[in-house]
Amino acid sequence: MHRTTHHPDPGGPVKLGLLNTSIVTSDGSYTLESITPDQAVALARAAELDSAVGHDSTAQVLGTILGVEVPVNRQIFAQQPGQKALILKINGRPEPGKELSREELEEIGFAFKLLTRTA
Repeated sequence: MHRTTHHPDPGGPVKLGLLNTSIVTSDGSYTLESITPDQAVALARAAELDSAVGHDSTAQVLGTILGVEVPVNRQIFAQQPGQKALILKINGRPEPGKELSREELEEIGFAFKLLTRTA
């Protein structure tokens, strides 16, 4: 596990951010919308991913749901203009320090959100 600051390659493709909470990481304008699990899967499978998921169990659960590898990466994610981020939003608040299993996550409930930085 490593901690880095995200600075995208200015000439490279814009990656889809993966976040385990809804958070605005940079000054700018954003849109946030709910999406279906099927839409989340399609987005994740079609994009190059930039994981900012910092817990192993969360990365494993998210990877299982999306059908893609989600690496653990405790980076400081700075969303760029035009960049989208796929968010796994837990419907409850687990006790501090608690890493949830897939079963616990499904019991609490979750939703997917798409956060787009527009400017």
